[in-house]
Amino acid sequence: MTDPRFALRVLSTLGLRGVMTEITPVLTRRGLDFAASYGASNILMPRIAAGETADVAILTDGAIEDLTERGAIIAGSRRDLARSAIGIAVRAGAARPNIRTVAAFKEAVLATRSIAFSRSGASGLHFAELMDQLGIAPEVMRKARVFDGVVGELAATGDVEMAVQQVSELKLVDGIDIIGALPDELQKLTVFSAGVFGRSARPAAAGLLIAALTSPEAMGAMRRQGLEPVGRLG
Repeated sequence: MTDPRFALRVLSTLGLRGVMTEITPVLTRRGLDFAASYGASNILMPRIAAGETADVAILTDGAIEDLTERGAIIAGSRRDLARSAIGIAVRAGAARPNIRTVAAFKEAVLATRSIAFSRSGASGLHFAELMDQLGIAPEVMRKARVFDGVVGELAATGDVEMAVQQVSELKLVDGIDIIGALPDELQKLTVFSAGVFGRSARPAAAGLLIAALTSPEAMGAMRRQGLEPVGRLG
């Protein structure tokens, strides 16, 4: 069991939760025990602005850039880790709607009886904008469940027929089928990046943890969790 007195503290986007869970043994073997708090970047950012800190931040690239400019993240510590696409999921075994084209996607969203997406996450914000662009926002919102969390869980239980979120976040849920990503014309790729907090008491160890997230083991985990590894300096 990780001793909290020596564990690196990590504030991380939900999009990397599956990866961090999978590679915990790898990090432990390197002496990099950690304790993570997960949430959407748009949820974690106000907490950081209010004074919360940690050793490592794993957030959207824009959030890490903003924190670096404000001095909360050490300049030069940023690494871009992975690229994430937004996907659609249904309950395991349910009919799989066609979402391969813009027209088919629009028809599928209109035809579903209920849909869930995140309130504050990058995927949910983009999906809401898409509904406006497609001219179907009123119809969709009448049948939508919008909240902060892992929305695929609602599809798994049958509370909604369709869930929209980052593919890596959908992969956190058992009991759903991920039917695919949004059509290219509607897709918005999100880059997740990491950086060392300026107030970290262990910046060297924090940097080693971030470096470990670009290792072959971590990149393999990213692919299995529905992410495209980037693994380069930001």
